[in-house]
Amino acid sequence: MLDNLNWWEIGVLLLLALLIFGDRLPNVISDGLRMVRNLRAMARNATGDLSRELGTDIQLEDLHPKAFIRKHLLSEEDEQAIRKPLQGVYDSLRSDVTGVHEDLKEVADRIDPRAAARKSAATDTAPAPAPAPAPRPSYDDAT
Repeated sequence: MLDNLNWWEIGVLLLLALLIFGDRLPNVISDGLRMVRNLRAMARNATGDLSRELGTDIQLEDLHPKAFIRKHLLSEEDEQAIRKPLQGVYDSLRSDVTGVHEDLKEVADRIDPRAAARKSAATDTAPAPAPAPAPRPSYDDAT
């Protein structure tokens, strides 16, 4: 939550809180902490009630629909059976998009005379190193 604040900004916020609340600042902080504890307890109780109702051990992270289906409704075989046809479609689509991207690069290089001049100058000065093979993404990475 406070990842994008540096120490100076946090110090200014604390000084501002001290100016606004004055002597009541310790009470305000304790009330805020008590509220956070109560919210955590309510979330724990809700997940416990849900676990009892469903008859399975469920965590708060499991309530995401994708994770819930994957963990509680699908077996490994079912998941692989669903994933297999989609993986083939994803791979073919990915290769088509890569081919179109390369074709567009070639067209852009042919149209732009400066790019051709830079390319010929770069090949005259030093040999280009062989490009490293790109890691092949899978369907899981895209979802």
